[in-house]
Amino acid sequence: MRMNLNSYKLSFSIAWVHLVSKPKQTIIAMLGVTFGIGMFIALVSLMTGLNDFTEEITMTSSPDIHIYHDITEKRSSILEQLNPQGLNWVHHQKPKNETLRLRNASQLIDLIRKDDRMIGVAPTLSSQVFYNYGSVQLNGLILGVEILEEDKLFDLQSKMKEGRLEDLLSYHEGIIMGSGIAKKLNIKKGDRVVITTPQGFTKTLKVVGIFQIGIGTVDNVRSYANISMVQTILQQDQAYITDINIKVKDRHQAKEIAKELQAKFIYKSEDWETANATMLTGSNVRNIITYAVSFTLLVVAGFGIYNILNMTIYNKMKDIAILKAMGFAGKDVRTIFMIQSLAIGLVGGLIGLLVGFILSYMIAQVPFDGGDIINLEHFPVNFKSKYYVIGIIFGVTTTAIAGYMPSRKAARIDPIEILRGQ
Repeated sequence: MRMNLNSYKLSFSIAWVHLVSKPKQTIIAMLGVTFGIGMFIALVSLMTGLNDFTEEITMTSSPDIHIYHDITEKRSSILEQLNPQGLNWVHHQKPKNETLRLRNASQLIDLIRKDDRMIGVAPTLSSQVFYNYGSVQLNGLILGVEILEEDKLFDLQSKMKEGRLEDLLSYHEGIIMGSGIAKKLNIKKGDRVVITTPQGFTKTLKVVGIFQIGIGTVDNVRSYANISMVQTILQQDQAYITDINIKVKDRHQAKEIAKELQAKFIYKSEDWETANATMLTGSNVRNIITYAVSFTLLVVAGFGIYNILNMTIYNKMKDIAILKAMGFAGKDVRTIFMIQSLAIGLVGGLIGLLVGFILSYMIAQVPFDGGDIINLEHFPVNFKSKYYVIGIIFGVTTTAIAGYMPSRKAARIDPIEILRGQ
């Protein structure tokens, strides 16, 4: 054990001499690893930060599961039902008059709420409206909701800029407006706004609150009112519900739960992944590009270490021959050069983590103007520790692999041929 320990100490000493005897080569190799890991941390922090921000926005603006009556879905005609195997010709078929109503909506909601996998279930109905404030008239959307249930899904309370959600419960003819539409109409809490439906129904509502989700497409058009008020505006009965929004405990199970609900209730049941497939695909593509570029940077740094160790071995041929002549085994020589490789990778990697953190912090301070689309003041950057762990492991592994081949070559050198000058 003592001989092995002494052997390792001697190997470390020789490796240290090799590293400091050629400081420029050592520093260049370390800078290659530092640059690779630093850029990896900066890129992955920015890209995953953007992806997390995108996913947060997605979950803020859309429910985990959305149940509605899809009137555009293809249905078989009566002739096709009576004669499914026959050839049926139907000319000038008129579209069937269907409403968006969910039949027996209250019973459906009660059944869904009994499911332990659910956190919140919110009935909703919506209507296109015109917001009228003096001479100003803007197009928008009003949602009739049970506001406290809606809060369970989208955490609206934290997004209130003026007023409280409870104010809507205490004032039947109240409305909570998006910050974008309120700004355009120059409306504040306590003001009154006239809304007009496409059918010509007009109603005056009091603004009891203003919210800001941070997405221009939402804040610039959406408002919330009591569900009974929107039913009145649409001139419908109290059982009229068009949508059921659901939040589940584990959103990654939303797709399977949505399939179950659609099979059980017949109505269209759409999960958040399906509804936002395009946005999520963009996130996946960005992840692939990020890791591909980062991997390339680290591989390039690995080739640099490989070349430097090859040059070191070439310059240290006689030293290696003397070591072997003195009794060093091939594995001892291999250990010496592997120590050099791992030292370069570890020190360069640790400095790279610091550089990556500094770059990430600098990027996070860069101002970003989202305009009226996204409420974002700076670039979203992710500082999760797991990416730093991945970076140092990947960096050290790359340098270890890059150093193995030269060290193996050094272990196979024949000292007799070197000392003879052949």
